Amino acid sequence: MRVRGVRWGELPGLRDIERAAGECFRDVGMPEIADDEPLPLDVLAGYHRAGRAWVAVDPADQPVGYLLADVVDGNLHVEQVSVHPRWARRGLGRRLLDHLAARARTDGVPALTLTTFADVPWNAPYYARCGFRVLDDRDLTPGLRAIRRREAAHGLDRWPRVGMRRDLDDAADPAHRPDAG
Repeated sequence: MRVRGVRWGELPGLRDIERAAGECFRDVGMPEIADDEPLPLDVLAGYHRAGRAWVAVDPADQPVGYLLADVVDGNLHVEQVSVHPRWARRGLGRRLLDHLAARARTDGVPALTLTTFADVPWNAPYYARCGFRVLDDRDLTPGLRAIRRREAAHGLDRWPRVGMRRDLDDAADPAHRPDAG
């Protein structure tokens, strides 16, 4: 399994991956999230043009997961990461996040950020295992506050949400500690 930049013709398939990945929200009483439409093709195209869209591919080089990133307050912000359920629990989400972290380090970006559901097992608890820490509301940057306001306006605050950060200096990033495996 490897990670590479998304290709133009693969953009519609990203929507299919997100729809499939979203179905698991039904199992935790969040059908509204499962029913939420994926990002439109023109928005995905913007990520592609900006060079901020990556896919995890199967051995036949077909996308089975993807990650989109924004620049927010000088950090790379995980806008979306989804892995098709047939490929879940194989480390692909972590591989996508680590790819973004490597890219950020190369570009001199100090951290990755994201917002997510606090109590969904494959959201905040998973990201914590990937080296992210929950931010107190007072630690949210202006850009993260703006994202949280948009999420609230979209109705996502029906369930607890948090902002998270993964610092990318070698001492703080679990992927670069000598004991990391």
